[in-house]
Amino acid sequence: MIGDPRSPGTPDLEWCFEAVQGVSRTFALTVDVLDEPMETHICLGYLLCRVADTVEDAGHIPPDEQAELLRLYGRAVDPDEPTEMAAFREAVDEWLPAPAERNDDWSVVAHSPTVAATFEELPPDVRKAIVPPVLELVDGMAMFVERHADNGGLRISDRAELEEYCYYAAGTVGNLITNLLTRGDLAEERAARLYDTAEEFGLLLQLVNVSKDVYDDYTEENNVYLPAEWLEDEGVPQEGVIEPENREGTAAVVERTAEYARSFLDDAQTYLETMPLSHGNTVAAWGVPYLLAVGTLREVGSRPEDAVCDADVKVSRQEVFAVISEMTGDSRESLSHLREIISRQPYHRAISTAD
Repeated sequence: MIGDPRSPGTPDLEWCFEAVQGVSRTFALTVDVLDEPMETHICLGYLLCRVADTVEDAGHIPPDEQAELLRLYGRAVDPDEPTEMAAFREAVDEWLPAPAERNDDWSVVAHSPTVAATFEELPPDVRKAIVPPVLELVDGMAMFVERHADNGGLRISDRAELEEYCYYAAGTVGNLITNLLTRGDLAEERAARLYDTAEEFGLLLQLVNVSKDVYDDYTEENNVYLPAEWLEDEGVPQEGVIEPENREGTAAVVERTAEYARSFLDDAQTYLETMPLSHGNTVAAWGVPYLLAVGTLREVGSRPEDAVCDADVKVSRQEVFAVISEMTGDSRESLSHLREIISRQPYHRAISTAD
């Protein structure tokens, strides 16, 4: 559980780094292996996105209120709007859990003025790179909440809508990273290749989450991201997505979603192989989550039914450590080789076998 900032509402970079460690294991790994100044830039950019994501996932907030809060938050982030972050904080107060009951996500929402104040200390060109993708993410989330307001939660209809949602939730983050990396002197052709594949990198990571988190998404957030048309092919209604009698049919859709995620692996790898190692960027920062996504897809493929019940579908801690150890200081040329190994078996076991 993260603590409170030293002086709430004022810049506190140390607290922001602590907050990332609390809200996302994957992004914490990324931040840990970045160098400065990218380490700080990604930390703060991610926290701005996380506030919106937490509000969008909040099943206890009525959809109309959710959309209004998200749009208010967007105005508070937008430097061209007069709205202060304090106005969002005041508006969201009634929906915050009591301090003793807040998880780390809600602590970040509660201290959004601290995140905003710390962000404001970044150089102007960095803020200019981060703000547009954040605003696009926020607007997209508000749009989806409004679109599905009558359902009380998101109910994705088909593959096109699934990809649209994943773009707003994660493709925008790929563009945020790319905006930061393309500042300065970068060949036009290389920058174009980065933007052509940045969204696919984000889509891959989000689709992996969709594949593995079916049970949690439905029970904790009342969201069903598995497309209704795919579930219908298996005779499963969206409202029965986690029912025991539908487990086999839902598992088939989980496999189908995982296969769709795999279709983005090549472009995601191209993105990693193209990105410049400047501004404190490192291969490991994005290579680790990419390879862990490969490993997670392997696990989903081996036991898709676990995504439909109260069981974790994820790579083991031992494999995470092995991948981090391998990628730290390694070159991007090893990505294809590591991807091939990890797609077949847990990496730490492959190392043991080789030894």
